[in-house]
Formats: sequence, C-alpha cells, structure tokens
Amino acid sequence: MSRLGKKAIDLPAGVEVEVAGALVTVKGSKGQLTQEISSDIEVQVDGEAKSLSLVAKGEGRQTKANHGLYRSLLQNMVTGVSQGFVKQLILEGVGYRVVAVKNKLTLSLGFCHVIDYYVHPDITVTLEGNTNIKLECSDKQLLGQVASEIRALRKPEPYKGKGIRYSDEVIRKKLGKAASK
Repeated sequence: MSRLGKKAIDLPAGVEVEVAGALVTVKGSKGQLTQEISSDIEVQVDGEAKSLSLVAKGEGRQTKANHGLYRSLLQNMVTGVSQGFVKQLILEGVGYRVVAVKNKLTLSLGFCHVIDYYVHPDITVTLEGNTNIKLECSDKQLLGQVASEIRALRKPEPYKGKGIRYSDEVIRKKLGKAASK
C-alpha cells in the first residue's frame, strides 16, 4: 500500500465530490473537474468528516503505484476547484513583449515574425506590463501544459538569459568566451 495513498484528502467548505463507478467528479467555486479512476482503486467519500480516501484492492506493484497517483490527482482536483493554480511567465530580452486579445497571445520574441498562441478557454490570462504573463486555471495539468508550451516558444538561453522563463526559475548563466593573451 502506498504511504501517500493512505492519507485522507480533506474537503474544504463548498467542495462536493461525486463517485459514479470509475468516474470521480469534483465541484467547487472555481469549476468542475472529472477523473477516471483505475478499477483496482476504490474511492470512499466520508460526508461527516468531510474527507475523501482511496483504498487499494490489491497488493501488486502497479496497484500500489496507482494508489499514490490517483490520490495526488484527486488532491490536485480538490485544490484546483477551491483555490485554483497560478503560473507566471517572464519575457526577458530587448524588444520581447506580449499582447493578449481574448484567448490569443501575440508574442514578439526576437524572430522576424510575431507568434500567435491560442490559449485554452479554461485558462485565464492576465498581463502585468508587457513582459509578464499570469496564467490561472483550476486544472493543474492543463495549466502546466500550456505554460510549458508558451515557454518552449523561446527557451531561456544560458549566456544572457534571454527568452521566456517561469517567475521562480533560476537561469544559471555560462561565462562567455575568454579573451586570450
């Protein structure tokens, strides 16, 4: 049995969980998320204690792995529908900027053309200045995927640090070419 999978998930006020066979639906103030659960894991909702627990039906290696995996996925769903998740991206470089119109980001990243990136409708985009992008969503997996796709448009380079980076990311800079005598 997974050590992480044994821990119960506390449900905050305003979060409802419905289990219908192998499908778990979590509803909250920030939206609704669904997840299909493997047949070797059973989800139990305790209404009085306002908690959610997972029980593994077997002792196999894959069952133990699924036990911890689905517990983490359900914890992320509960956190997402109650608080939401945020990712911040920073554009660094001369002339690098971003403009948002509805669900489209227009990025100028030092190429000879601008790049149009269409953001998923579930993600809220907020621009702080013209070089900071703030992404908010209730689905952690979707948010991470979109943030990584935007970052991949121009990864930070190690000499000057130009590119798109996460706000909490530290770029280790390399030394340039040393002058010879």
